[in-house]
Amino acid sequence: MPINRKQVVADALRHRETAHLPYTLRLGSFVDGDDVERRLDAWYGGRRWREALRNYIAFCPGADDGKLHPSPDGLQRDAYGALWRMDRRPFHLEDAPLKSPSLRGWRLPDADRLFPAGWERAARAFLRENGDTFNVVTIGFGLFERAWALRGFENFLMDVAAEPAFAADLIAALTEHQLQLLDRVLELPVDGMMFSDDWGAQQGTLLHPDRWRALIKPNAARLYARARAGGKFTLSHCCGSVVDILPDVIEIGLDALESVQPEARGMNPYALKDRFGDRLTFWGGLGSQSLVPHGTPGEVRAEVRRLAAHMRRGGGFILSTAKPLQPETPVENAVALLEEFIALGGGAPAPRARVSVGKSAR
Repeated sequence: MPINRKQVVADALRHRETAHLPYTLRLGSFVDGDDVERRLDAWYGGRRWREALRNYIAFCPGADDGKLHPSPDGLQRDAYGALWRMDRRPFHLEDAPLKSPSLRGWRLPDADRLFPAGWERAARAFLRENGDTFNVVTIGFGLFERAWALRGFENFLMDVAAEPAFAADLIAALTEHQLQLLDRVLELPVDGMMFSDDWGAQQGTLLHPDRWRALIKPNAARLYARARAGGKFTLSHCCGSVVDILPDVIEIGLDALESVQPEARGMNPYALKDRFGDRLTFWGGLGSQSLVPHGTPGEVRAEVRRLAAHMRRGGGFILSTAKPLQPETPVENAVALLEEFIALGGGAPAPRARVSVGKSAR
């Protein structure tokens, strides 16, 4: 009987243990999107392995912030006026449009501009094609990310300390704007709303937890409440160490935290599961700064199995790497991840490799 991936993910989010373990395995980065895929094609002697990889979660086309589309000169100006350099890893902000801590004479782009022509038709076609998959939709950058993209990272951190009224006004304006975007995408029959806001650095939150609670928390709560009122699960990407605010995100209604970087302070997935696993689903947990690029294939396979055995107890876990597989990932490690994920997810095995074990197809 075919696996109903939609139901398996919903059960995991409701903290019900499932026979098959839901997973996502992302094989590229923004700039080098198909590097790992090409090497897997060489390893398996073709593209048949792609048929065996059936991610349990699919990303429906949503709002387009205009940033993740490289141009010939490597620069891209988004719909908010920020200029990004896209031809270097990592991509980064070159110029922020909001030059001073004032909203006078400035306005956010019309929400309709962030949805390309034919978007809804394409989104609904995607959902029909992925009917047995748990589908999520996104509206782009979160509140904190959008604020620093408008002001510049250092400037916005200084605003929070030196211009708190302006920082609060900017976050409030962004919240109202994102509620408009949410209302548009929530018309789709998706299963979950995928938020994204990187609050964490390697050692802790980028804003002090108390400042985050005052500035971000009540506004994120409004977004989560709107999504939940629309009958959607709430999922959010967030990198880095956010252990200090996990009780807060649980309180305001987050169902699943995606990334779970085990190298960051307090983000050991085993400890997180034991402490919060009955209230929050963790999505990720395999180290993209350590194990995935630097471990042996045997170590990769062993950790995938160990992580799965611990984290799946009582539901509340979606298996994934903390980041998409980067170009430095050895193909043997990508193969190990692919085959272990497929096995745990109950799928048909990948085809036999045509490259000898131990010989890299890099």
